[in-house]
Amino acid sequence: MTTAESASESSQAGEFDLGKLLAERGAERYELHTRYLNHQLPRMLRTIGFDKVYERAEGACFYDADGNDYLDMLAGFGVMGLGRHHPVVRKALHDVVDAGLADLTRFDCQPLPGLLAEKLLAHSPHLDRVFFGNSGTEAVEGALKFARFVTGRPRVLYCAHAFHGLTTGSLSVNGESGFRDGFAPLLPDTAVPLGDLDALERELKKGDVAALIVEPIQGKGVLESPPGYLRAAQELLHRHKALLIADEVQTGLGRTGDFYGYQHEDGVEPDLVCVAKALSGGYVPVGATIGKDWIFKKVYSSMDRVLVHSASFGSNAQAMAAGLAVLSVMENEQIVANVRATGEQLRSRLAALTDRYEMLAEVRGRGLMIGIEFGRPRSLKLRSRWAMLQAARKGLFAQMVVVPLLQRHRILTQVSGDHMEVIKLIPPLIIGEREVDRFVDAFTAVMDDAHNGGLVWDFGKTLVKQAVANR
Repeated sequence: MTTAESASESSQAGEFDLGKLLAERGAERYELHTRYLNHQLPRMLRTIGFDKVYERAEGACFYDADGNDYLDMLAGFGVMGLGRHHPVVRKALHDVVDAGLADLTRFDCQPLPGLLAEKLLAHSPHLDRVFFGNSGTEAVEGALKFARFVTGRPRVLYCAHAFHGLTTGSLSVNGESGFRDGFAPLLPDTAVPLGDLDALERELKKGDVAALIVEPIQGKGVLESPPGYLRAAQELLHRHKALLIADEVQTGLGRTGDFYGYQHEDGVEPDLVCVAKALSGGYVPVGATIGKDWIFKKVYSSMDRVLVHSASFGSNAQAMAAGLAVLSVMENEQIVANVRATGEQLRSRLAALTDRYEMLAEVRGRGLMIGIEFGRPRSLKLRSRWAMLQAARKGLFAQMVVVPLLQRHRILTQVSGDHMEVIKLIPPLIIGEREVDRFVDAFTAVMDDAHNGGLVWDFGKTLVKQAVANR
């Protein structure tokens, strides 16, 4: 054997084999998380019976080792807009890796970022330029920095119950105290109630407000901004020389039945828009801060400031290829039209159940972003059970519904926020009538059981004990 042959054989013997690694150690997944990552995650999953082992995924479903399918009505918190492993996105990523591009040289201008920016801006006719980062929270951080810089003002307003991310800047405009507690001091920002124009104007009159950041539909609780609010807020902000930032990280890219959530209201043209999640195709983290020309030109005002805001992995070829593929699929497969039709079908069929079930208070939302809210029942027997749960912890009834949806019907959903009796549905944008039928049938069965005092309440007692023990 020659020296070259020996070296080649040695190289092959030491080659990294991902499939082999997963086959050998994949069964350790929960133990590895407990030992090395967030140890509370596996604990929580085991408590509510969510400690499943999913072997693969495709489209809107996961599959376990026995081939059982689980309908995904969560889409990875909205990341999997096109479902999992869309063939067009997969091919684009194979192609970009095989191309061997000179990526991230830092001192050239590759074509893919410009092409993706061009595509995004075609859906954002009043906006002009894009900054690519790596996540939704990064897109928000960029928007906050840009707004504060170009206005010369320190304070950003946000809405109560808002969620804009968990890094320090985006955490400063987070409307949930549970996320903020223990991380002060944060940026000088102030909450105003969603829809309250008087509160907004009172803050603007102080003269130190750079911007208002708002989700057209809040992810926590699936709360819509009232009709006319965004346009009126925009007019107030501009009158006081402040900016409107639309956080479309979850609502953007078709989720609500328009490309952006703010497009449901005529005349709304945010100064800055944040997108991420679904733009990734579910593969490569990516975020984008989209803004008006004058804002970008003021931030990047000279060659000395060329890197004043940048990201090490921003505009990388894999993320750009994924984003281009996603937008291509959205156009070619008429994803937004499907969201409109399927979302209306799902929402209307669920809303029709409010007369049937005492504890089903409201069904709301747009497109495939739907909130199912539960409330206090009328009948004495159900009221006593409801009171038992509420005394232990608000939100337990919604969790009582989420668990049997997974355990009995193999459907993954989520409670919309801490201490909320709301389930949020944000399924992949590709679902159709078959998935709607499956969810509505399963939800009906669980609600029948809950109203008849069945097995759902046995699990409720377990949740109560857990909630009391964690106090």
